[in-house]
Amino acid sequence: MASTADMEEGKLRALSDTYDSVYLHPNSYHCARLAAGTVLAVVDKVLSGELRNGLALIRPPGHHAQRERMDGYCLFNHVAIAARHARERRGLQRVLIVDWDVHHGQGTQFIFEDDPSVLYFSVHRYDNGAFWPHLPDSDSSAVGRGQGCGFTINLPWNQPGMTDADYISAFLQLLLPVAFEFQPQLVLVAAGFDAAIGDPKGQMLVSPACFAHLTHMLLALAGGKVVLALEGGYNLHSLTEGVSAALGSLLGDPCPPLAGPAAPCPSALQSISKALGIHAQFWPSLQRVEVSVLSTEDEGVEEALGETGGVPSPVELPCPEALPFLEAPPPRRPPACTGLVYDERMTQHYNMWDSQHPERPQRVTRALSRLQELGLEPRCLRLPPRLATEPELLLCHSPEYVAGLRATVGLRPRELHRAGSRYNSVYMCGESFEAACLAAGCVLSAVDAVLAGQVQNAVAVVRPPGHHAEPDAACGFCLFNSVALAARYAQQVAGRPLRVLILDWDIHHGNGIQHIFEEDPSVLYISLHRYDAGAFFPGGPAGGAGQVGRGQGRGYTLNVPWEEPRAGDPEYLPALLRLCLPVAYQFRPELVLVAAGFDAAQGDPLGGCLVTPQGYGTMAWLLATLACGRLILALEGGYNLAATAESLATCVRALLGDPPLAPPPVLALPLSPHPQPSALRALGLASAVHRTYWACLRLHVPSMDCDASEDRSQAPQEALPSDDLSSLGSLSLEDRSQEGLGSPDSVPVGWTRRKMKTEPELEGVGINPEGEEAPPEGAGLAAPDLPEDALYAVTPLSWCPHLSSVAPVPPAGLDILAPCQKCGCQGENWVCLTCYQVLCSRYVAGHMVAHGDASGHPMVLSFADLSAWCYDCEAYIHHPTLLPAKILAHRLKFGNELPALL
Repeated sequence: MASTADMEEGKLRALSDTYDSVYLHPNSYHCARLAAGTVLAVVDKVLSGELRNGLALIRPPGHHAQRERMDGYCLFNHVAIAARHARERRGLQRVLIVDWDVHHGQGTQFIFEDDPSVLYFSVHRYDNGAFWPHLPDSDSSAVGRGQGCGFTINLPWNQPGMTDADYISAFLQLLLPVAFEFQPQLVLVAAGFDAAIGDPKGQMLVSPACFAHLTHMLLALAGGKVVLALEGGYNLHSLTEGVSAALGSLLGDPCPPLAGPAAPCPSALQSISKALGIHAQFWPSLQRVEVSVLSTEDEGVEEALGETGGVPSPVELPCPEALPFLEAPPPRRPPACTGLVYDERMTQHYNMWDSQHPERPQRVTRALSRLQELGLEPRCLRLPPRLATEPELLLCHSPEYVAGLRATVGLRPRELHRAGSRYNSVYMCGESFEAACLAAGCVLSAVDAVLAGQVQNAVAVVRPPGHHAEPDAACGFCLFNSVALAARYAQQVAGRPLRVLILDWDIHHGNGIQHIFEEDPSVLYISLHRYDAGAFFPGGPAGGAGQVGRGQGRGYTLNVPWEEPRAGDPEYLPALLRLCLPVAYQFRPELVLVAAGFDAAQGDPLGGCLVTPQGYGTMAWLLATLACGRLILALEGGYNLAATAESLATCVRALLGDPPLAPPPVLALPLSPHPQPSALRALGLASAVHRTYWACLRLHVPSMDCDASEDRSQAPQEALPSDDLSSLGSLSLEDRSQEGLGSPDSVPVGWTRRKMKTEPELEGVGINPEGEEAPPEGAGLAAPDLPEDALYAVTPLSWCPHLSSVAPVPPAGLDILAPCQKCGCQGENWVCLTCYQVLCSRYVAGHMVAHGDASGHPMVLSFADLSAWCYDCEAYIHHPTLLPAKILAHRLKFGNELPALL
């Protein structure tokens, strides 16, 4: 383009007329160069670390400009130029461009349509080709060309009047899953605000607040390196408000409440479904298994969506004056953003008979130490801990139960053991009642601070955990249900049935919370947990997808049950984006409580799953879009001290306003990035069950084969009767056997097969000073009625800092039949990989545990299953350093060489 500075008016007009919707004046060339240069300057500062993110307020716009022609008010495509600059001058490998201008950015699409290093996403008005720029390439069928096939994603709206709920659904269901899989190093936003309420060209109904939510979501990507560049926007008031809202998110302000309908409209769901069906062949994160649940309650769904699937009748748009902007000022982050509450007295609750019990005091002390090491604890406001009062405990628990726990104070050890044995997987000591009251009281203190506006959000580092506790019974290490009490207490403080969302991401189903609120529509309970056909703790059908609540509470219980171990970021993030957040946005909570167990973390000995600290941090970041940021995390489970501490720290960092340091490493895992087929089925089943209650889930996406291979042929839908929904949500044990999940030959790498010990088989049961028989060491959560030969998931770490302690195998070799050098037991023995002493396990007399404590030798090898354990890391380890000992032990035990797979 030549300079326009010296051109006559007639020539400028003639030149303008050669393009579509372009006007020129003498300063146009200079202004267009200045716009492009401004975006480049902001991008450079963000990539150099001088700025965390950026906003470029520029004109003329740019996203319609093509390589060789101006178009639609646009002279130079400054977002495309910035992407090329980031790739070629700054060495980036992956750039995401998000275009939310109401007009399709055909110029940006054409420039990158064959480039797999740039992912282009556009959500725009299309009206089946009737809306400018009137191009078939603006439809969802345009996916790119050559190597760029799949890297162009168009989401066309086919009617005016689209609302906040439609745009939120587009981001959650389509953009964010692909973006997390793509893992951009920079996010550029073609930020047009002509979809805002009152814009004369867009004729959409998007509130300014919506742009704050969209911006906050994008900040979860690329370590927060997000640059917004102004494009269209032709109502000055809505433009100003929209830009201000987006800027507030960039600055760290909480997301304001949304306006308009809570659920996406049928036309939006149709457009999203079509785009999902097209792009599932390119992006594993979009693959789905559609499950049909036949229910009479579903009759109104098809009618709402349109029997023929055609475009619904046009929306009648109200005049802008009838839709005033929210009069309340947008929320601002309090001076102290995040509250932190903890009391050391909670560590006095301990197992008198098992010092190595997984739920032990070091869980909270290690977590707090990690927050201090990272400098996060000083950035938080310490909230005052307190004891929950009896009236507060009675909000969820029966008077008889509270009185019974209070009566344990001062009991002798024999009586305490008897009191704990009345419940499933519970221990008690003289300080347990006070510790449980402190745990509940600390969470209530966090509620006080958040609802009063003293802090924006809060973290309660508490124990014992609570989500298994029933109204009249302790269960699964839990005495009082702290999160349930917090929900009821918040409603009491508010003086009305405050809408509360409880998200439970502990690996175990929160049976207590579910039962407390199953008839209450003011509390939405969502749980992501291992289910294993009802065999995983707490066992039984309560955690199945068919459990939806009762009476008025039907639909307000949403279970996502994993049917096998090793669920990680590729499973948890789709669950959050496809199910949890869409339903939460439709519910519109006023407070969010997270039952934050970290036993789904990689390396946890009970969970057997693979969620990374970055994955947890990303989930916390995305949850902060809800309830104006009023979010409270309360610690539940988590039994690998290092993994729990690190995961909690990433969540605290997110609540403090620091975007996740890096995208969840879905592609970096030593596994396929594809979600497990069983996880896809679990998500499909939960969606099918709840689409009756939540319009946001009424997508109709063509089923794709969920096999993680290149064959992505469509699979038929599964139709399941819903006469008894409680039977849904699990693969039966017979189904699992047929699929090869229950046969000895199908045990995957990282699993061990152990025989469960029954009570008479337990040896070395200790006697306490009071003369009573102690429970077996290592007793923990146990599912009822498990088969005697059961599979236990073990997820070994690929490295630990204590591998240097492993000494070479002695010249004399190993004796896998050697008895314990302390007690002579020939049962389950381990060998120390530093001094090569052979000693018995904690399930016998615990001499190897004692040896580790006394000698400081952390690495040991089991002669029973050849697994290696690090006492300091509290995790199984698999590393080449361990192979010499493992190979020799395997040869001596089985008479053949260790398979190369291991």
